[in-house]
Amino acid sequence: MSVIEQFCTFTIGDLFLGVPVQRIQEVIRYQEMTRVPLASQDVRGLINLRGQIVTAIDMRRRLGLPERAEDQLPMNVVLRRDDGAVSLLVDDIGDVLEVSDEDWEPAPRTLKGVARELISGVYKLEKGLLLVLDADKALLCDVRSDAA
Repeated sequence: MSVIEQFCTFTIGDLFLGVPVQRIQEVIRYQEMTRVPLASQDVRGLINLRGQIVTAIDMRRRLGLPERAEDQLPMNVVLRRDDGAVSLLVDDIGDVLEVSDEDWEPAPRTLKGVARELISGVYKLEKGLLLVLDADKALLCDVRSDAA
């Protein structure tokens, strides 16, 4: 008997990714950010989410992809963690998809760089592959900048 899982999906560049819905606090439009001096380049800034201060991680930077165009504002996928919420800045939000564990496979060997470390597996869909983002690994970025 197959197990059905639900994923909140989003795109970053040409990548179609998902995170299990139970990890998601909410999905929101772009929010103004406050820069964090000496933070890792992956940390884009802090957002105020109804009084809760949330760190925003730029997933394009985290995955080593080119910067988004200046006129393209990122969306926020806010994840729940034991120590508070963290936002992943993504290009676009998709749907919540239900997938069967029968369609899961380990991450392909063709993934290169940081993406290989951050993708825990894939689901084969009719329209392509859903890359499963290991949210815990994606959130592991140095607090200090490389220059510090």
